[in-house]
Amino acid sequence: MSVYHIPVLLNESVSALNISENPNGIFVDATFGGGGHSREILSRLGPKGKLIAFDRDSDAIANAPDDKRLILIHNNFRFIQNFVHALGYLGKVDGILADLGVSSHQFDTGERGFSFRFDAPLDMRMNQLGGKSAADVVNTYSQEELSNIFKIYGELDKPWKAAEMICKARENAPIETTGDLSKAVAKLYNSFNEHKFLAKLYQALRIEVNMEMRALEDFLVGTLACLKPQGRLSVITYHSLEDRMVKNFIKSGNIEGKVEKDFYGNARTPLKAVNKKPILPQESEISANTRARSAKLRIAEKE
Repeated sequence: MSVYHIPVLLNESVSALNISENPNGIFVDATFGGGGHSREILSRLGPKGKLIAFDRDSDAIANAPDDKRLILIHNNFRFIQNFVHALGYLGKVDGILADLGVSSHQFDTGERGFSFRFDAPLDMRMNQLGGKSAADVVNTYSQEELSNIFKIYGELDKPWKAAEMICKARENAPIETTGDLSKAVAKLYNSFNEHKFLAKLYQALRIEVNMEMRALEDFLVGTLACLKPQGRLSVITYHSLEDRMVKNFIKSGNIEGKVEKDFYGNARTPLKAVNKKPILPQESEISANTRARSAKLRIAEKE
């Protein structure tokens, strides 16, 4: 587990599920990844407890423990409601956990194309069995489409300029590797801002390739149907876009954050926030795992 991925906010996120109150209950790890959170949940479950875990990455599936209490689903967590319903647990789930970060294994495996630290095929697909790759995006999207992706998902200062330079570069030759991409936009960064700029650029492409924001919305909506009353939702986010979406959903039951009211003017909110402010990693955790530095944990309970 420590080699594949170091779980972030492990104790805080799992403790938020209140497993001790019903150790033989039904729980979901929506993002299995390296299995760190799932293993911790299993360690707290009783013999009749159930853990349903999702992941679309074949590498993650291969890393799963052999435990009869674990139901592992090789699919996108956006379909949580469909699978939980098929298993007969709709409205019966005690707690759902989701760690929205990319696993250390994916970042550290150069050929997956998630990191600009390696010169590798520009892939970035969580599920390598199908779908468009990052190379498909940078070579086929229009300049306007690329600019919008970099602006919305990467929050780049000059998204139009990055899109323009990529389109010019691909006129000479296809952009096939991470090295090709970094070279195409090299004039937009220097030694001082290289890491920050490329991190935003690669984040934007990864989100687009894996349709992460749309998947997150579907997942959040699905959790309401899956959870039983007083069931817990524990979500770890890593960037402002997904954190804002989770925060709005907990506040209002929708990603826009618009609170609906009933006939009498009372707010209709299907969830209530357990923590008013997000829980952040301790300095000791950040020192041991720098990828935890941007993590935020939000916890909610179904009304």
